Amino acid sequence: MQNDASPTDPRLARTVDAFRDLVVHNLFHTHGQDIESANLHDAYMALSYAVRDHLVDRWRSTNVARHDGDSKVVHYLSAEYLPGKQLEQNLLYSGTTEVAREALAEAGVDLQRLLDLDVEPGLGNGGLGRLAACFMESLASLDVPAIGYGMRYQFGIFRQEFQDGWQVERPDDWGRFGNPWEFRQPSDMVEVGLFGHTETYEDPGGGTRTRWVPGEEILGEPHVILVPGYGTRTVNILRLWRAKATEQFDFELFDTGDYARAVEQKVRSENISKVLYPNDSTPQGEELRLKQQYFFVACSLQDILARFRLRHEDWDLLPDKAVVQLNDTHPVVAIPELMRLLIDDHGLDWSRAWSITRRTFAYTCHTLLPEALETWSVELFGRLLPRHLEIVYEINGRFLEDIRARFPDDEERVARMSIIGEGDDRRIRMAHLATVGSFGVNGVAELHTRLLTEHTLSDFAELWPDRFHNKTNGVTPRRFVRIANPRLSELITSAIGDGWISNLESLSELEGFADDRSFQESWREVKRQNKEELAGIVRERTGVELFPGSIYDVLVKRLHEYKRQLLKVLHVVWLYQRIKAEPGRHVHPRTFLFGAKAAPGYHMAKRIIRLVHAVADVVNADRDVDGRLRVAFPANFNVSLAERIYPAADISEQISLAGKEASGTGNMKFALNGALTVGTLDGANVEIRERVGEENFFLFGMSVDEVLAKRAAGYDPRAVYEADEELRAVVDALLTEPFTGGDAELFREVVDSLLDRDEYFVLEDFRSYVECSEEAALAYADQDRWTRMSILNAARCGYFSSDRSMRQYCDELWGVKPVPVD
Repeated sequence: MQNDASPTDPRLARTVDAFRDLVVHNLFHTHGQDIESANLHDAYMALSYAVRDHLVDRWRSTNVARHDGDSKVVHYLSAEYLPGKQLEQNLLYSGTTEVAREALAEAGVDLQRLLDLDVEPGLGNGGLGRLAACFMESLASLDVPAIGYGMRYQFGIFRQEFQDGWQVERPDDWGRFGNPWEFRQPSDMVEVGLFGHTETYEDPGGGTRTRWVPGEEILGEPHVILVPGYGTRTVNILRLWRAKATEQFDFELFDTGDYARAVEQKVRSENISKVLYPNDSTPQGEELRLKQQYFFVACSLQDILARFRLRHEDWDLLPDKAVVQLNDTHPVVAIPELMRLLIDDHGLDWSRAWSITRRTFAYTCHTLLPEALETWSVELFGRLLPRHLEIVYEINGRFLEDIRARFPDDEERVARMSIIGEGDDRRIRMAHLATVGSFGVNGVAELHTRLLTEHTLSDFAELWPDRFHNKTNGVTPRRFVRIANPRLSELITSAIGDGWISNLESLSELEGFADDRSFQESWREVKRQNKEELAGIVRERTGVELFPGSIYDVLVKRLHEYKRQLLKVLHVVWLYQRIKAEPGRHVHPRTFLFGAKAAPGYHMAKRIIRLVHAVADVVNADRDVDGRLRVAFPANFNVSLAERIYPAADISEQISLAGKEASGTGNMKFALNGALTVGTLDGANVEIRERVGEENFFLFGMSVDEVLAKRAAGYDPRAVYEADEELRAVVDALLTEPFTGGDAELFREVVDSLLDRDEYFVLEDFRSYVECSEEAALAYADQDRWTRMSILNAARCGYFSSDRSMRQYCDELWGVKPVPVD
């Protein structure tokens, strides 16, 4: 087939007339509405379908090029994706923004009103899901053949609301009015088994084999979302699975009046894809999580193997034609699943299947926290996946034989490295399984990878040093600068051209403008307008009035104790107390902006959210600090809100305890938008500081080695509290009026956690932090200096592009080449 750059359908011409006709056609023929009765939402759907048509044409061309080239394909397995709103991006990538604007204007419709109706797919939680979306976008922009596999959640994570300062979780029914960006493909449904038992049988050759007899079966229905590349005709896909029951309805039970049981199987099956990360603090929740992980992995591997078999009969070619990247431990059950498919379903012997499996999978570790390195109870795993437990035992037994041969008489090492952790509660260590069953393991920042090889997985790194790689994370400049910050994008393009959008490292050309007074003034004006825009959004959502002339000091990320939102709260209270003690003290006006969701079962995180609101209520109501301090916490931090916050921020708070954050990507997004970092030497902060220059980064806190030494020496947080009078006053204030609102026990758990444990060294780093924050405020007072630093931060952070990350994965790990689409 011939593949050319022109559309295959004349209706896809990028003219105002053709685009208007395409929108009208979709309003009738796809959406089923007529012009006379159509409302704004109908117009939004018709516009989205028209844009989708342009992408579908490119998707067809992409499939032709891939089929003709028989190229190696990246299969990215991730439990979550957080793509953000799609309409504005897809207009940009299809080159239809202006024709759409003009066509709609002729009909008296403002494009922005339809952009505001676009819904953010609730398919992810935070950094992990947003990173996966960035990677998929970059792979398409680089013309790399790739498919992202995951779950099509009905309700996503949750929609956050606040009641009396407490987080309340509501269902995020993001697909309630339909999703114009996806295709259901029920004809491609696959079956997935659960529970049951295994049995042995004699094969035709007289050998003994094992098969799994599931006790329950569910269907996986694929939904396809198009992932276009920027500046290319390549369109990759996300293939997301939704659980369906094999029997939707028991008519006999319904006919006898037992209506609930009549749909029981449907409800039980479809619960699997209802919600991202169900609370696993109960046995039922833990079982549902494992079901989720196995379900999307089993569906995805069936799809991957079916695609491979369209062109190839020789299973030994699989690693040459497909690489499967495991995004954290959530999809690691794919390793025993592929072994099961190859051995039980396709008749390969163990050695051949294991060789193929180990050469197909690669694993990205995203954490150093022991609790985040997933483990599963052997009892639960065996009950839910009996055949897979047998395979895991066999993998582990053979692996430990090799370890004993390599390290004789070192049973402690054997116990440390075993995939099965022994003890009263025997558990499967998924990070160990991922490392044993893959050809490559990577960390996501230089510091993270070092700690991974020296501590977390040190025994494995000693055994297989060549298996470990660093691949520092990156973010897409299209989403987080070009779309999120159009004012800054226009300014940058006016100075250095638009090549930076596809080659972010060309931002280095901005260094020549860092001392240009006219450019500095324009840079400040962009920031001012972005701050005013954010102030309007915060006012509408919270009722809190911000000061656009103040320092916007921002801490937005998932709520976890190691990220130390609590340290920021202590700083706000410290500053508040200083002003109250000396009302005449000069303080540059500051706006403290928080944004975070706490996991539904994370009790302490929710308590910290309540504390932030308590502090905000006191500070915002006190006339003594009016005009000097503001605290705001808009609910439901997501990609859409982030796109308004990053461009407006002056200070980027990256204050996690050194050695706890794997990488971070918010730190990169802030820096690329000109915010200056107040941060520790943690995650990718280290590399950001190296690139922007020490003089353009506000550093505080202990290093990783100092943290380890302090912990080993026996850290006493109460002694730190007693020795610092100001710190003591801040902590004590959390148990008294006005912050407690009359309930002296409200924040007792928070204070006790600090004084008795302080696991994340909040008190130890407090003094260093407040001094560093004051240094940053002093620097802000010199606007020429600050603007220069801001420009240099953006100019020197081009390295942190997800395009660069994906090139490194392709060249150094996957061995995958681009396949340009004509």
